[in-house]
Amino acid sequence: MNSKYQKENANDVVHHMEYNAERPHLIIPEYGRHLQKLIDQATLIESDEERNKAAKYIIQVMGTLNPHLRDVPDFQHKLWDQLFIMSDFKLNVESPYPIPSREVLQLKPEPLQYPQNFPKYRYYGNNIKYMIDVANKWEEGEMKNALVKVIANHMKKSYLSWNKDTVKDDVIFEHLYELSGGKLNLLHSSEELINTSDLLRTNKRMSNKINAGAGQPKIQNKKNQGGKKPFNKKQ
Repeated sequence: MNSKYQKENANDVVHHMEYNAERPHLIIPEYGRHLQKLIDQATLIESDEERNKAAKYIIQVMGTLNPHLRDVPDFQHKLWDQLFIMSDFKLNVESPYPIPSREVLQLKPEPLQYPQNFPKYRYYGNNIKYMIDVANKWEEGEMKNALVKVIANHMKKSYLSWNKDTVKDDVIFEHLYELSGGKLNLLHSSEELINTSDLLRTNKRMSNKINAGAGQPKIQNKKNQGGKKPFNKKQ
């Protein structure tokens, strides 16, 4: 009997089952194991011409597996880079793009700096510190005085949004003096900021608008109600 049609033994099939844990590691699992095997076979082809043909065929298969990438700029460039990465940089073919290197791929990005520049008074936020730095660079005059007053009022508003209590203007002036490095000094001025009660009322109004927008029920359309009239007890 031909061995091609010979019935296999069930015990032998179970004994020789191949588990994923015993298989080689997939470098890019999104493409699947069959494509990884194609790339491994292409690296073993001795003929340069046949190897290049196989690489172009694999690129076409990769493109069909990722149709959403066709709208991305440099679509083919990305596929060729992934081809060399999945071959563990062992595939020797002609690429229309620069071939990536293992060293560049393994480079680690530089750590990002924490954006909090002045964490002592966090309730003011970073924007206040940016505004103070800009005010320090302005020349003395009416424009700078108006900007400093706006900054101080905004600081008071931010202070009251986190601390539900009254605050004196002197406290805001001291914080402004400290945050500006002593360049914006309103400690001995006669400037008066917005009244605390008005700021608290404004903060409460804004908070109510935000809460109302988040929990606002949807309005039902009369068409979805099937045209039924509301029930009347007198009926």
